[in-house]
Amino acid sequence: MGFKLPNLNLPSLPKGLSLSLGKKQPLSIGLDIGSHSIKICEFTQTSRGGYKLLSLGSALMPPDAMEDGALLDPDSVAKTIATLVDNLKIKGKRVAFSVSGYSVIVKKINLEVMTEAELEKHIHEEAEQYIPFDINDVYLDFQDLHTNNAGEERTDVMLVAAKREVVDGYLNMLRTAGLKPVVVDVDAFALENAFEANFGLNDNVVLIDIGASKMNINIISGGVSTLARDVVLGSRQITEQLQSRLDLPYEEAEALKTGAQPAGDRQDDVERLFTDTCRQWATEIKRALDFYASNYPDAPISKLVLSGGGARVAGLADFFARETGVAVEIFNPFAKAEFDNNAIDPAYLKAIAPQMALAAGLATRPVEF
Repeated sequence: MGFKLPNLNLPSLPKGLSLSLGKKQPLSIGLDIGSHSIKICEFTQTSRGGYKLLSLGSALMPPDAMEDGALLDPDSVAKTIATLVDNLKIKGKRVAFSVSGYSVIVKKINLEVMTEAELEKHIHEEAEQYIPFDINDVYLDFQDLHTNNAGEERTDVMLVAAKREVVDGYLNMLRTAGLKPVVVDVDAFALENAFEANFGLNDNVVLIDIGASKMNINIISGGVSTLARDVVLGSRQITEQLQSRLDLPYEEAEALKTGAQPAGDRQDDVERLFTDTCRQWATEIKRALDFYASNYPDAPISKLVLSGGGARVAGLADFFARETGVAVEIFNPFAKAEFDNNAIDPAYLKAIAPQMALAAGLATRPVEF
């Protein structure tokens, strides 16, 4: 199984770090709270161990309600989420959400092999040298990746820290919305869970989720995450530059970005702008690939998998393939899921699928009682 971030020892949640891998039901409702939009997804597990999609939807984030992963207007966000839940007629209250940005630190460290109890006692002392915040101001969690072979004395441990004030802001906001937060995840690992649910983790792949203001990069090798990184670059860059350079309204800039509207006599300007911006994204991806190749030279990457609203940028997959020399595909987090065609429009599902990757990954998390 891939790395699934346990609860961050939140005081409101059940005590302990159990992954509950054996539990099949019930599942959390997945809630992806992005800077541009809020996405929600609800699954149930089938008798065959797969997933059936019950509901999904999205709503625009209130203006200026979030900055770098922190909520600035929690009341407006709570109202938007409550309205979305009501419109979708979702009855469940237990939700899983994820955090990212400056307030979240994800670090793989190498430690001596210890028992779980020994590691739990030692990890706070070890974490202080890797976390640029006061250790008392963060929720801390870890997982032993068990990368050691028989007789080896050291193993890799995934360390995660999230600022208490940011996480607590989400918890309070969700309770205001009438929901019960039960799982806190990290964006990169929610993405990993979505991919694993559909395709497993047998291949060496790079999962890339491009949102409006950030890009998550998660490299999976040997069934575990070897690098997880947030980059403050996103698809809003393209929209804003199209608006600025070509003096366009937001709607027309968005249509040009996704290819829904032909560029016409502005084709050269649009292509130049796309190339300049997307090359910044490709540079960050190549840095991650270079780091991976230097540490895992005998386990080459097989493909890049794109998701998020940025995956809708016209020609982006082909551009990344040319820039990196690695095959690229667009991720459908519902590829293996069952759904009722009468309840969910297949055309809508296909169109929104890449943007729903994080919400879908969160929705695979068992509820922690």
